[in-house]
Amino acid sequence: MFYIGIDLGTSAVKLLLMDSEGMVKNIVSREYSLYFPNPGWSEQKPEDWYINTIEGIKELLKDFDRSKVAGISFGGQMHGLVMLDEQDKVIRPAILWNDNRTVKENDYLNDTIGKEILSEYTANISFTGFTAPKLLWVAEHEPENFAKIRKIMLPKDYLVYKMTGIHATDVSDASGMLLLDVKNRCWSEKMCQICGISSDMLPKLYESYECVGELTAETADMLGVPKGVKVAAGAGDNAAAAVGVGAVEAGSCNISLGTSGTIFIPSDKFHVDKHNALHAFCDASGAYHLMGCMLSAASCNKWWMEDILGTREYSVEQEKIKNLGENHVYFLPYLMGERSPYNHPNARGTFIGMTLDTDRQDMTLAVLEGVAFALRDSLEVAKCLGIDIQRSKICGGGAKSSLWKRIIANVLNIQVDVPQTEEGPSMGAAMLAAVACGEFASVSQAAKKIVSIRDTVQPEKELAQKYEQRYQKFKNIYPACKELFDKIVE
Repeated sequence: MFYIGIDLGTSAVKLLLMDSEGMVKNIVSREYSLYFPNPGWSEQKPEDWYINTIEGIKELLKDFDRSKVAGISFGGQMHGLVMLDEQDKVIRPAILWNDNRTVKENDYLNDTIGKEILSEYTANISFTGFTAPKLLWVAEHEPENFAKIRKIMLPKDYLVYKMTGIHATDVSDASGMLLLDVKNRCWSEKMCQICGISSDMLPKLYESYECVGELTAETADMLGVPKGVKVAAGAGDNAAAAVGVGAVEAGSCNISLGTSGTIFIPSDKFHVDKHNALHAFCDASGAYHLMGCMLSAASCNKWWMEDILGTREYSVEQEKIKNLGENHVYFLPYLMGERSPYNHPNARGTFIGMTLDTDRQDMTLAVLEGVAFALRDSLEVAKCLGIDIQRSKICGGGAKSSLWKRIIANVLNIQVDVPQTEEGPSMGAAMLAAVACGEFASVSQAAKKIVSIRDTVQPEKELAQKYEQRYQKFKNIYPACKELFDKIVE
């Protein structure tokens, strides 16, 4: 049988076809537009997601026996606000995870309602990208649209609705809305009241691997697949990526070097750090996870290489880099503000330490190291909770760089495992579909059967010691710049 995994990303939808043995048979990607109607705003049209997903599935299955398709599931960009009216029509373009218009609403939630109250209700504090402050913004600035709301969806859940006719979400994705009681895996009535909505405006909650229903007859006919194809709830992109690389058991970890960067730590137990520096979310496997999320990771390297140096020869630039651990230049990778562990929208990218002998390679290395140091910041929070991480999987576009993986292994002083298949969210989504269809008894069993490691990057004792000394210096830079950032950002 075949299983389709759909990764609804910020710039494109990526579709993957997997067979019963976990072999990837085909991959298709289709891009769509991103809109910036005002500075700091970021929107997309849900209709674009749907059109490209449907056409993408057709392309994915073009040379395969469509009668063997058994299940479909999703990984998706988190936090985005999709609002439907009483006819289930989209009210306005979706407000995305990287939209920063909600600073006022974010401050209201954290400072007026209070971080302790938010943490009690949801296990998290508010961030500008979360869904709840977006609802407050719409209520304040677009009251006519707010009054039309009958259903509140997340991006991937809009696809589920369009393909099944069912309003559903999963607990991992819902964890990032600031509307879910994460510990008890249910909607928080108190948060709904704070946001001026009722819980019946929210979709039904499922575990990521649960079947929410089947494709509608119309959708099945459109795609040329059998009636009765099951649709699993799916997961937020990072939770889906963790499934795809096999980071599903307590003690495991996954580092994602995508547009944003994350360090994802599954746990059997519910954890909340006292400063809410890490997100405390439900997991795709039925448990929980902690996650540190930095808003700019591989995007820092892309900005530096393409916009500043004017080259796309990433590997050529990195081949010139020598003397790891001895760089005198530091880089704060906060090009879009920062989330974990500082929750500071006004933080900015910063180079420091340049001298007259600083060269192109020093600056390039500083960018790669700065992202690694920022991931280490989140790892240190996990350590304070008694969590001991000895090794991590790695995925995302940045993970294609051997140099960057080596830097991360030594900055974090852990073993870094490279999965055989590095497709992340789309692979994880296909695995969730297979579990929903009974191909595997659990997410854990699917991961053990399907995921294999093709390489492990070991930390090097001498280099890890050099990076330990450099990290101790790096961690002083943001506190020294914090007040300055607020003064220079209007």
